[in-house]
Amino acid sequence: MEFDLENPLSLAFHNLHFHCSDTTPSLFPIESDHLPSDYYSQCLKTTDFDVSVRRQTMSLILHFSSNFDPFLPYLAITYVDRFLSTQGIPNGKPWVVKLLALSCVSLALKMRETEFSVSDIQHDGGGGFIFDTQTIKRMELLILGALQWRMRSITPFSFLNFFPSLFKFKDPPLVQALKARAAEIIFKAQNDIKLLEFKPSILAASALLSAAHELFPLQFPSFRKAISTCSYVNEEKLFRCCNEMQEIAMDGYESVMEGVSSSNSAMNVLDVQCWSSSSNDSDEMKNGREAINTTISTVRVEREDVKRRKISGFEHDNSFQLSQIQQC
Repeated sequence: MEFDLENPLSLAFHNLHFHCSDTTPSLFPIESDHLPSDYYSQCLKTTDFDVSVRRQTMSLILHFSSNFDPFLPYLAITYVDRFLSTQGIPNGKPWVVKLLALSCVSLALKMRETEFSVSDIQHDGGGGFIFDTQTIKRMELLILGALQWRMRSITPFSFLNFFPSLFKFKDPPLVQALKARAAEIIFKAQNDIKLLEFKPSILAASALLSAAHELFPLQFPSFRKAISTCSYVNEEKLFRCCNEMQEIAMDGYESVMEGVSSSNSAMNVLDVQCWSSSSNDSDEMKNGREAINTTISTVRVEREDVKRRKISGFEHDNSFQLSQIQQC
């Protein structure tokens, strides 16, 4: 059965009628088993060679998987990080980096049950070393051993259905918009070594909060409260991760706002529907529409300096200071 990053337990539960959000709580206790070692991110921050190896491997993975969906390189890079955190790469042997990248892509393709030819992938990735099938298989076995054969990786995508269920959205299109923007942030976050220390659930929660702040500013306080008071979330780590993710969320924010605020109807579709989901009071609806119109005007005025603002608002929003977050 094809591995689904949003539901890594799908193999175990495919014969049962469970929704992914119903099985997600079972992921929280075991997500640490799918992380790089504790000191890995610290090594990357202090060692230029390790950072260079990771950067080169990621670049090769993106080349090798350019004809596939973005979940494939994401999965392959998680394998790389977990492998590098336990196995060193010898200096002065660039062919090892290419073999590692190729083998991780090959394993990810097998997990995704995608038909492929290793020969075609190698040539698509550019010139240089060409490896035979047996060499790649031996490297795959080395990677499998280092990862303890835990190939159904738990990633931030595994939690994208769970946290929005806490928001009690009534309109599926709004949930899809929120998840789509959060997914964009998660893909970009994989490049940042500072975020490797955080668990997948914390990364997912932070990405969703950043997306909610962009798309549904009126509802953001309630979203923030729902996630920060969740019993599975470490509030201090959530706060730190959100701050680290600010620049990542900022990248591309202007294009998002262009689409959302290009017309009054576009903003009304998102915010009025979201407001309707949380209130049935006509006065509140009226106030909500007025607030939305104000938001539209503000967006247009502030668009020119949007790159100078921190959009997630966690650092300067006093209501999100750690001391004021309600304890679980």
